[in-house]
Amino acid sequence: MTVLVRPAHVDELGEVGDLTVAAYEVDGYLVPDDPYVPRLRDAAARAREAEVYVATLEDLPGRIAGTVTFCPDGSPWREIAQPGEGEFRMLGVAPEARRRGVADALVGTCLERSRELGYTAVVLSSLPEQQAAQRIYARLGFRRTPDLDWSPMPGVDLLAFRLDL
Repeated sequence: MTVLVRPAHVDELGEVGDLTVAAYEVDGYLVPDDPYVPRLRDAAARAREAEVYVATLEDLPGRIAGTVTFCPDGSPWREIAQPGEGEFRMLGVAPEARRRGVADALVGTCLERSRELGYTAVVLSSLPEQQAAQRIYARLGFRRTPDLDWSPMPGVDLLAFRLDL
């Protein structure tokens, strides 16, 4: 099955936000009234201030299978990247599209974009319970980087990962 990754179209941003929230909800990463939901849902802001990519699958025509936000230098969506490093966030794959290479393709696009920009590394943050995603990152060559671990708010501890390019 071929996965196609491309920049999100403006008219898809509502669907992108909904998919991102749904992917986090189905995996149990959000609590009721989670303050992170509005940020996950606001793909329009991410598209203005970062780069939002979508993945599609041939056998799911007209549907977005997954999405990721790539944060280049200067993006306010960056959390832990230093100048000259790429960062991505809010990777989400629709439940019906999982285990089909969608996440790999989206992360691959972020790696390719980082190389195009001449970056030396790519970093990301992950909740400790996002173990399926962490297995993907490890398989792609990312390594835990504990010195970059951080907490955006009490009770939310994020693990950092890095891939040198």
